[in-house]
Amino acid sequence: MESADRGGPLPPTKRRVMVIADASRESSVALQWALSHAILEQDDLILLHVETSNPSRRGGGLSAFLRRPTSSGNAGNQQHHHQLALTSTSSSSSSSSSSTGSAVSAGSGDVGEYDFLEAMRAACEAAQPKVKVQVEKVEMEGRVKAAVILSQTKLLGVDLLVIGQRRSGSSFLGCKLSGSMSGRGLDTAEFLIEHCKCLCVGVQKKGQNAGYLLNTKTHKNFWLLA
Repeated sequence: MESADRGGPLPPTKRRVMVIADASRESSVALQWALSHAILEQDDLILLHVETSNPSRRGGGLSAFLRRPTSSGNAGNQQHHHQLALTSTSSSSSSSSSSTGSAVSAGSGDVGEYDFLEAMRAACEAAQPKVKVQVEKVEMEGRVKAAVILSQTKLLGVDLLVIGQRRSGSSFLGCKLSGSMSGRGLDTAEFLIEHCKCLCVGVQKKGQNAGYLLNTKTHKNFWLLA
């Protein structure tokens, strides 16, 4: 407070960061990117799971959570976390990414119906112990998944939404989104990127050590080195 009165730098602003959580590889990749590149220690993290008609769907991306905790090397992650900057990359984040990835890596095997949520929470707390982690589960109740997520971002006052994105030959290659969420083949991530009031980042893994492919409303197919 004193430094602010003297014209010094103000303390960092707390943000509410939401990651869409499910038992898929795409979700684990999105969380891995968020923990290593987007979330700062003063932020709040919300893991949102939207329950579909098949909540027990198995996924290969979260079993690593249950097999091994984050290594102690993650203490160094806090020095490398930075706010989203899609116009530049940072080589200093590579060590942070690899250590966080040990807890949020794609694996194989089955996880319980909701075990992956607790596993994700544990990985978040290990990688970012100062960050408050909140788990939210909501039902679709006949609504479209994108509409449910959109309403939750408004309800919870989210500043940054992170969602895993499947690789698709049609994604962001000149095809425009329809105005309706009920359009056939409409991708949930694409709709949220275009219509979310807060910043929404779609995350894809671009190979084991090749970094991430990011999409926002203003940046398409941005390649961020790991």
